[in-house]
Amino acid sequence: MKLDRQQYQQLLARKSPPSPLWKDCLKAFLFGGAICAVGEAVLTFWQTRGLDTTDASTATSITMVFLGALLTCLHLYEKLAKHAGAGTIVPITGFANSIVSPAMEFKSEGLVLGLGAKLFVIAGPVLVYGIAASVVYGLVLVCTGGGGAA
Repeated sequence: MKLDRQQYQQLLARKSPPSPLWKDCLKAFLFGGAICAVGEAVLTFWQTRGLDTTDASTATSITMVFLGALLTCLHLYEKLAKHAGAGTIVPITGFANSIVSPAMEFKSEGLVLGLGAKLFVIAGPVLVYGIAASVVYGLVLVCTGGGGAA
């Protein structure tokens, strides 16, 4: 069956219903905000345990990455993502999910070729460009004299 451009467009319009954009945006905002509120609660927890702001922030990041990885391993993060959409991508838990998901998918191929090779399939490029950008930013600061101690 050969379709011309107009027939293809009509078929596409019938088969793919319109996305409820405002509803999706609201759900992403609410779920993403809820994840961030959990992060704030974790930060408060670590501060009440006697950690200063810097150490509590580090402990919070570690805790949230752990929770994101744990929820991914229990197959709960994907269920949350079905309802939350983009609200689960932006917080740090989304980073944990992007590392753990491919690793779980390819673990049957072994530790080196499966888990090790696929661990950074999604997060790897983000890390590479993030590190490269920070190096460029640091060089710009040093070359312009903005990075010196006062």
